Amino acid sequence: MRTLLVSVALLLATACVSVTTTEEPVPAPAGFDLSTAQVVDLTHSFDDKTLYWPTSPSAFELRQLSHEVTPGGWFYASNTLCTPEHGGTHLDAPIHFAENRWTSDQIPVDRLVGPAVVIDVRDEPALEDYRLTADDVRAWEKRNGTIEAGAIVILRTGWFTRWPDRLRYLGDDTPGDASKLHFPSYGEDAARLLVTERKVAVLGVDTASIDYGQSKDFIVHRIANAENVVGLENLANLDVLPERGAWIVALPMKIAGGSGGPLRAVALLPQ
Repeated sequence: MRTLLVSVALLLATACVSVTTTEEPVPAPAGFDLSTAQVVDLTHSFDDKTLYWPTSPSAFELRQLSHEVTPGGWFYASNTLCTPEHGGTHLDAPIHFAENRWTSDQIPVDRLVGPAVVIDVRDEPALEDYRLTADDVRAWEKRNGTIEAGAIVILRTGWFTRWPDRLRYLGDDTPGDASKLHFPSYGEDAARLLVTERKVAVLGVDTASIDYGQSKDFIVHRIANAENVVGLENLANLDVLPERGAWIVALPMKIAGGSGGPLRAVALLPQ
């Protein structure tokens, strides 16, 4: 499985993928041998503990259809599953907050594979309601260089270590009420810099939303989605990623007409 994953990533990162896109493919970094890369899973498992937005009418459900030795003598297992699009580690398609933008199946696959920009805010004071600023982004660029177009930006808050404790992760566990949530994420000025000036492909975060918990206008979603920028939410295991040098492969369920969907995201780290 690992060999297959690396082979797919190598193909996507180094060759022109046959998809419709207005962006030039982002080249693989010089000296990055994907065949020896460390593969890190950035995905929380989906199960009965998976967290969804408080107003979601349902959650993840897995129902067993078969788990037995058949009359023919061989073992056979099969399940049926039901889940809202937005919950657990998942992708927000641009249409989520922007009319006439890409649905899940319309996102060019080369925008879901790219170099990772990891911005760490774990040491910020008052982190519970912190919003990434444009100054934070510029400070990162002073250390690492200008963020390139097509990059996959990942905001590391450390919140993934609170999963799946609903109260600690969301800041509130009142059923059906999203007005009391508290967790960090992107701020408006940082989003505008990353999306409209740097022209990144993806904004990702290890919290429940690319807007912070107390947001009432979801401005970061609106800025990003209007420019066909994808969101990745509830990412896991971000602690091992370097600020620069890793690659992200973020492939969701390809739901025709979908506004998002369950995501299996991995990072490829050079050795």
